Amino acid sequence: MTNIISKSTAIIALSTTVLLIGCANQTPNLQSGNVAYGDSQAVETLTNEFGSTDLQSIAQSMSNSLLQSPVLRATARPLVTVADVKNHTSEYIDTKAITDTIRAKMLKSGLVRFAVDTSAMKNQTDELIRQNSGLYKKSQSKKLGQMEGADFRIEGSITSIVKRADDVKDIYYKLSLQLINNESGVIEWADEKEIRKTSNQSMF
Repeated sequence: MTNIISKSTAIIALSTTVLLIGCANQTPNLQSGNVAYGDSQAVETLTNEFGSTDLQSIAQSMSNSLLQSPVLRATARPLVTVADVKNHTSEYIDTKAITDTIRAKMLKSGLVRFAVDTSAMKNQTDELIRQNSGLYKKSQSKKLGQMEGADFRIEGSITSIVKRADDVKDIYYKLSLQLINNESGVIEWADEKEIRKTSNQSMF
């Protein structure tokens, strides 16, 4: 009888310990105010300014067009780099976010490679200089003068036209991109993506 009680007590103690450990390992659910997660792919129409849906639409359209271009398909995994896209609109638009998304979609295809862009080149050269500073084993250091020159570069601009009439506001966006052969200077591909957004200000 004593043995049965002892075994029962041990089982209860073990179960309690497992339960406590399980509770301790659970991620806390912190909540405050009116914050909630939404669908990142949902159509965003909070304002008629440039938004996440516009970025996704432009990136999808341009990456598909680029991947279908004959010049990229004719070369086995060509090396491409991205130059800064100029913002000629009247509002702040993170154009690097657009080109980053285009680059990510193209890389996933496996058809092209990308060299670091101009904004990241300093980090690349600083890393090579650091590895060749004498602090690292020569056999494990990446050598200077081995970087690959890009075959092509992508560059372009985004513009907008804003019109107002009474309570109606109309914004027209156009992103223009081109693919340039770095050796010949020939524009091998060009495309545009247009977006128009109209809102009735009296409704807000």
